[in-house]
Amino acid sequence: MLSNKEKVLKLLKGIETGDPDAASVVNEQKYVQHNPHTHEGSMGLAELFKQLSKTGPKVEMIRVFEDGDYVFAHMQYDFSSLKAAFEIFRFEDGYAVEHWDNIQTVTASGFNIWAGATKAEDIHLTESHREFVRTYVNEVLIDRQFQRLGEFINDDIFVQHHSAMGDNLGSIRKAMEDKGVIYTHLHRVFAEGNFVLAACEGKINERHCSIYDLYRVSEGRLVEHWDTIEDIPPESEWKNTNGKFNYPL
Repeated sequence: MLSNKEKVLKLLKGIETGDPDAASVVNEQKYVQHNPHTHEGSMGLAELFKQLSKTGPKVEMIRVFEDGDYVFAHMQYDFSSLKAAFEIFRFEDGYAVEHWDNIQTVTASGFNIWAGATKAEDIHLTESHREFVRTYVNEVLIDRQFQRLGEFINDDIFVQHHSAMGDNLGSIRKAMEDKGVIYTHLHRVFAEGNFVLAACEGKINERHCSIYDLYRVSEGRLVEHWDTIEDIPPESEWKNTNGKFNYPL
């Protein structure tokens, strides 16, 4: 029997292969789609994957984690252009029943935003790491207490996978301020071991955005960071009414 992580890989690989069995991991009667660009229920997943596979897409799962009923994955897609994505699925009775994502086109040549550690460790510290990142996002990023970056980030070994930010604290603070990055809401924190994903909402140069940040924690501080940033279209343009950030309690 496949694990939920394996089911997500099977499902997403269906985009590349067109395998109709990939959709069998989803309960399409209950499936709730939170991507505002995607219609809900207009086409069966098997038929959709069949059509998408004809365009020659490439799908690679870089890292994948599990948090209770949720699986969250860091993906590399090539759909005529290279894209980085975080995919989140909620499972119920062994089937995927809800989906969120955050997808960004990759424009920085020669910069590997997917590199770095991939395997979760320190599983017994999952909850403490979750709360650590929650505090960091709320107090440093949302409240903009950038003078406290050193309390949360290990400046000696920190690895930054955002192409417009450096590894040191000064570069991170400058990029946050110069680019007009404003975090407004932390909607959900997913965690497995030393990997924590924060699903946030905010503005970048006044554009309404979803900001997903994945952190690796070691010895009580942040040591590695990946992200994706996606513009959120006006609600009048949404193709479903489920909401980008509506997570069940």
